[in-house]
This record gives sequence, structure tokens and C-alpha cells, in this order.
Amino acid sequence: MLPSTGIVKTLCQSLKEFPVQALVVDPVMVSTSGHMLAGPSILDSFREELLPMADIVTPNLKEASALLGGVPLETIADMRFAAKAIHDIGPRNVLVKGGDLPASLDAVDVFYDGNDFYELRSSRIMTPNTHGTGCTLASTVAAELAKGSQMLSAVKVAKRYVEAALSYSKNITIGGGCQGPMDHLLKLKSTVQRRPFDPSDLFLYAVTDSRMNKKWGHSIVDAVKAAIEGGATIIQLREKEVETSDFLEAAKACLKICRVHGVPLLINDRIDVALASDADGVHIGQSDMPAQVARVLLGPDKIIGVSCKTPEQAKQAWRNGADYIGSGGVYPTNTKENNKTIGLDGLKTVCLSSKLPVVAIGGIGISNAQAVMGLGVPNLKGVAVVSTLFDRECVSTETRKLLEVLKESTKIAN
Repeated sequence: MLPSTGIVKTLCQSLKEFPVQALVVDPVMVSTSGHMLAGPSILDSFREELLPMADIVTPNLKEASALLGGVPLETIADMRFAAKAIHDIGPRNVLVKGGDLPASLDAVDVFYDGNDFYELRSSRIMTPNTHGTGCTLASTVAAELAKGSQMLSAVKVAKRYVEAALSYSKNITIGGGCQGPMDHLLKLKSTVQRRPFDPSDLFLYAVTDSRMNKKWGHSIVDAVKAAIEGGATIIQLREKEVETSDFLEAAKACLKICRVHGVPLLINDRIDVALASDADGVHIGQSDMPAQVARVLLGPDKIIGVSCKTPEQAKQAWRNGADYIGSGGVYPTNTKENNKTIGLDGLKTVCLSSKLPVVAIGGIGISNAQAVMGLGVPNLKGVAVVSTLFDRECVSTETRKLLEVLKESTKIAN
């Protein structure tokens, strides 16, 4: 909120004298309640001096319209036009926020990086407590950039955080005004402290299998506990032959173990079980519920992974709000009926095209894990395994063996 051209000039001079890691400009010109906070001379200073220095600009619809001379913005196509036109002024990235977009069931923002447009969607939270949403989003982007995140990831985290804060704050009543505040302290007040998804969690991704557990006389809970003791960094429950009620009880028991050790627990396919057990997320295939729908059901804080064999599927997973992709099968496996593989070359192609972290899946074990992790693509974060760990008498021992191979592979790759 810059009240004069003199202050804009002073700010720009200071930014030139003391360069920052990343500059996020939230052009506060029109408040959420509709009040004008900057005159025409300020707009000229923004366009001529400040915006060309920005790494990202985050105007709402009214602010984007003002920056472009009052052009009406009423559709997503209009938002794309505005994002491109503002980008032409000079900032490296533009996020046009569409929270006030008429007749939209979703809260749609348009992100433009100079090459591609992305529509970032979230569920629309019906609440009058929206004061400060734009400032919060821009501040969260800045915080994520300071932590080292890439711009796209920072924007996605910020959007999810605002959605979560709005949902948490929707029934708060403070004062007698028509617009209330959102509560930023939801994570401190939550009864369950859930740490954010970290791509390094994918390093040793253990996927259970009910047939193998039965073969070796292991319960689901015992198998998960043993895998964690051996060093598994994330657990997925893929239990195709277990009754729903038994699966739910097992998931709740596994979640207690995972929480103690700080290991995320995901459910394969079954969003109902993930919701009922409060698991950390789900992993879904191409024939399952779209990630975009899963995100609406699960909310902004849960982890969503998607199986992808092609670059196109990987790009769609990103657009739909997934957190990571599982790519494969890399090698033949006896856990899938459709045993079509993509090989190391296919895996590398998917990794290079993906904007999300990748875990390799399919037929991976101690003998070939080093070849997989040695591909030299930075977003390949780990391997997902089933029989290598669970089709064995001692799950913890086999997990330790594979963990050592992965660690050694990482040393060689670096």
C-alpha cells in the first residue's frame, strides 16, 4: 500500500541499492471491500518503475483492471488476457486472482510465467471473513520463495494456505462489519499437527500388499511397523483384498505408528478410507477419481499422488493439484495385471517433463535401484517398492538393505 509516487520512487531506488532474493509485488490499489487505495499517478509509477522489477505481481481482478486502464475482467479468458498484458509491462510472473470472478463455482486464479498459462482452482469457501486474503497470499508466496521454493510451487502452497485459513475461519464472528478477518493461526490451533509434504519423503516409498502379508503371516500393522523400523520414509496402504471395515481399522492403527515416527501414511485409491482414517493423503491411478476432485474432497493440506506413464499425464497431474507423481512401471512386476513398462528411458522422459517430484515405481529392487536413482534428473526423489520389502519373511531387514543401496546410489549420483 504505497500512498505517493515519491514513496514508490524511494522504494525502487532502495531495491536497486539492496537487491533482494525475490520481489513479490501485491499492488494494493483496491481493497477486498472495493475501496480505492491508489490514484492514477500511483498507477503510472507502478507500471513504469515497480512492476518491471518484480519477480511476481499478484493483482486481484479490480487491481488488474486498474493497471490496464479499466478494461473489464469478467471471464477466465479475460484473466488470461490481463495476465499476459501485465507481464508485458515487465514482471517475470503474474498471478491474477479470481476470487471475485462472477458466476464461478471455484476460486480460480490464472498464473502466467511468460510461456504458459495455468488455471489454479480451489473450492470456493462461502464466508464473509475474507479480509486480508490477498495480502496473506502474497506474503505466503514471499515466505515460500525465501525457503527456496520455485515460483510455481510457492504460488500453489500459498493458494492452499489461504483456502485452509478461509475454511478454518468461515464461522468466526468478530465485530459488526460486513467483512470479517481470516484467522492465520489454524496450524497452531489444530488438534493434529501435520507437517507439510516434503519431496524427500519419497526416498523409500513402501507399498503394502495384502496377499504378501497373508503369505508370510504378517498383519498390515505389523508389516507397516517393520518397514518403518527398517527406514521407510513414506507408507502407502494398497490393500485390494481386505474388507472396508477391516481396512479402516488397520489404517487407523497404522496411522498411529506413522505419526509417532513422523512418516506420512497414504491410502491407495480409497479416498473414503483416507477421509475416515484421517490419513495424510491418497495415491490414485489414471482410471481413478481425478486429482482435482480428490483435492476438493480432501482439502488443501492432504498429499495427493498420481500414477503417470507419459509426459502428458504428468503435466495434467500438476494442473489438477497433485503433490507428486509415481512413474512406471519401470521394470516388469507381478503386482499388476497390466505389466506394460516404460523402462529407464521412459522414466527419464517423464521426469524431465514433470513440474512435480517423481517416485519411480514398478519392479524395483536391490539389484536395479542404483540404475534408477542414477538417471541424473533432480526431481526423481526415490523409489516405490512392494514385493522387495513385503514378499519377504523379515520386512525390516529387507527395508534396511534397500535403504543402504539407495543411500549409496545418492552418494554416487552426487
